[in-house]
Amino acid sequence: MSTGRKLRSKLFNLLVSEKTLAATRSFAEKRRRLARRPHVVSVFLELDDPYSYLLARYLPGLAASYDIELRYCLTQACAGEDFRPHSGMLAAYAEEDCRRLAAELGVPFLDRGRAPPVEYRRALIDALAANAHNAKFDDELLEAISLYWRGDSEGVARRVSGAVLTGAGDKLLADNQKRLVDLGHYNSATVHYAGEWYWGIDRLHYLTERLDALGARREGAKTTGLAAIRQAMHVTLPVARPSAAKDLPPLEFFYSFRSPYSYLSAKRVLAIADAFGLQLQIRPVLPMLMRGLQVPRSKLRYIATDTGREARRLDIPYGNFADPLGRGVERCLAVFIYAKNQKRERDFLLNAGEAIWARGIDVATDKGMRWVTGRTALFWPDVLAAMQDDGWQRIAEDNRESMMESGCWGVPTMRLGDFVVWGQDRDWLLVRHIEEHCDTGDGILV
Repeated sequence: MSTGRKLRSKLFNLLVSEKTLAATRSFAEKRRRLARRPHVVSVFLELDDPYSYLLARYLPGLAASYDIELRYCLTQACAGEDFRPHSGMLAAYAEEDCRRLAAELGVPFLDRGRAPPVEYRRALIDALAANAHNAKFDDELLEAISLYWRGDSEGVARRVSGAVLTGAGDKLLADNQKRLVDLGHYNSATVHYAGEWYWGIDRLHYLTERLDALGARREGAKTTGLAAIRQAMHVTLPVARPSAAKDLPPLEFFYSFRSPYSYLSAKRVLAIADAFGLQLQIRPVLPMLMRGLQVPRSKLRYIATDTGREARRLDIPYGNFADPLGRGVERCLAVFIYAKNQKRERDFLLNAGEAIWARGIDVATDKGMRWVTGRTALFWPDVLAAMQDDGWQRIAEDNRESMMESGCWGVPTMRLGDFVVWGQDRDWLLVRHIEEHCDTGDGILV
């Protein structure tokens, strides 16, 4: 393994470590107590970001339930391909994703208009900036972002009536973006508490669990609104395959051997396909770094800590990483094609993932690859021959192009006909979609 890959692997393993997390939390809490500071929770919201709107809906409940000092920051996410690859596609996907999330959570979303009133964006931000030091700024921000993402053009027009564009909003956004970056993040719809970050409503439960452990919940506080998020995202797979599922198209799973989120989602995607009797098509692609995109340190740091806690929640072995970048990925793609011909692609996917992410096995070496293929019951001489074939390049590129055509650019992406979701924490939306198709009205799926 090259020096660069060794360093990346060690850094990632350190960030993922539960011991590192415990030590960091302990140190932060000791500092807070010594300084006699309150539990300060900073939230970074972006007017243009629908995820910020969904998060904002639950913040008053968070403040009411916990003894915290909640600080609102109107900001903008860091721009550039490294932070936001294919930003146009991201914006379109984010709106559709949030539309689905809002429907599941019972949150109004673009219910007063088909699109946010973008023509008022700058005036609205300037108006908010003018009241940034007002005691009612928090309420005004929540009201503004709600009007914007409910598509309430009339309400926004009244809100900015008579306002003069001053450019004050630009400075407010820049100042808060600097604070965001200084604290170690790059994205909006994020919450920061004592060194840790939580993105979107999906991760709020990690913050509340931490605050609960610190005894910060107010006496008698009702957290039903926050608990409802977890309940909505919980799914139970059917014990018998619904007959209506036979009419569904194949489930396509776009996967990267270097993506930790792909690894965390693999077993669940396979379980979904099996539970509903779907044909599964695993479609591997090259990782972003091998497609010319970079991953900034702040993004890498968040991915590491986030995947670590997600792996612990899902009880998936994780945290002993051997970076397969370059030759390791290429060998995995080549052997995957051979394994698919042997109808062993599922086993190879799971075994390679465990080797890379949980056992620190370097698949760029013959020893490492032999460990994976031995567990997959593949004939080693044929594996050696397969790794000499560069046919994987065309297949990986075809898969990438197909994924991009569906409006997604990253992995894991799951596609069922025209229905597409991105991210290991969206498999529940996939299940909801399948359930809707299979619901014949005869009763509950079991």
